[in-house]
Amino acid sequence: MRAFVKDSYDVVVAGAGPGGSRTAMKLAELGHSVLLLEKRQEIGAPKRCAEGLTLTAVDIMGDIPQNCKMREIVGAKVYSPDGNSVLVHYGKHGGYCLERKQFDKWLACEASRAGATVLANSEVTDVIKEGGRVKGVKARICGEDEIEIMSSVVVAADGIESTISRKAGLDTTNSLVNVDSGFQYEMSNLHMEDPDKIILYFGNDIAPRGYVWIFPKGKDVANVGIGTALSEKSAKHYLDRFIESHPEIFKDAGIVEVNSGGIPVGGFLRDMVLDGFLAVGDAAHQVNPIHGGGLKEASVAAEIAAKVIHRALMEGDVSHDSLSEYNDLWWKERGERLKKVEKLRQVTEKLSDKDLNMLAKSLTSDVLIGLTRGSKMGTLAKVLMKNPRLIGIARHLF
Repeated sequence: MRAFVKDSYDVVVAGAGPGGSRTAMKLAELGHSVLLLEKRQEIGAPKRCAEGLTLTAVDIMGDIPQNCKMREIVGAKVYSPDGNSVLVHYGKHGGYCLERKQFDKWLACEASRAGATVLANSEVTDVIKEGGRVKGVKARICGEDEIEIMSSVVVAADGIESTISRKAGLDTTNSLVNVDSGFQYEMSNLHMEDPDKIILYFGNDIAPRGYVWIFPKGKDVANVGIGTALSEKSAKHYLDRFIESHPEIFKDAGIVEVNSGGIPVGGFLRDMVLDGFLAVGDAAHQVNPIHGGGLKEASVAAEIAAKVIHRALMEGDVSHDSLSEYNDLWWKERGERLKKVEKLRQVTEKLSDKDLNMLAKSLTSDVLIGLTRGSKMGTLAKVLMKNPRLIGIARHLF
């Protein structure tokens, strides 16, 4: 397999998830030599995702092939702890539930078509540094002996663990309070009330700090999962208990896939670059803190990263100071807004089930959508401040 790999590239990308593949594609389109390495034997598997993609993310991605789209989603139904619900209307079309195995492969294929060299079962094991500057990587290509590959820039897109960032010297340490535990079944033969809407269940007893989700992939197939704060009881424990308590949905269901993993829900990095190095996606904690979605954030970050790396390569300056434009642009375009969403998450985790029930009766569809996007904070604060006990919590939103 050594014949597939050159001794040096303009850019080496570690990780062929959405952030890595899209960064590689954009840079290849701009005429740079790019090597995209994925340690898994199959790009896209196993998935660590509920597989939802909003319409705004679809607009960024462009024309997604039909085989990647499992179900069109028009809205959501959000249940409060007391069983009441709020309907969220996305409009005629709000996005899709994907098949991530197909979607991630499509993105990697797009990178290949653009001119990047794409190799699965090929792990970046370390970085090469000279004088404190990242100058390339060490990698095992298709399980063979470790080789050295030089590059002007290395991009870490290797997920929440991001061992490459740590080896490069980028501090991506995150507090445990900013990491949720996720567990999910893909289930078949479900009795779903509305397979064109995602269903969300909130409550401190149902999912401490998080929620249970049902993301339809067909009329009787869905991802059924949970994101919850780390605790003595596992995410699987809470999800299994929820399933057992809802026989009207799950009594005849089968399990066709099981997934689990950590979810960053905050702790955004002010500095995501080093000399010759940059991190995108989960590796840089670029996830929406309120719902844990990272597809859109990885895609936006990839666009910004590719733009900055291209400019730096053309100028012949890939120093920290040069690549720091990525920090500035990302914080301006996404970071400040996501920081507001992180404050929202910190507020909601302080609320009791009684408080959540009150919010479900007070907040409209438009407000709920706005909150997930970092707006409508004033509306939420006004609702909370009607209760003297919650005034202090409401002030945290500002």
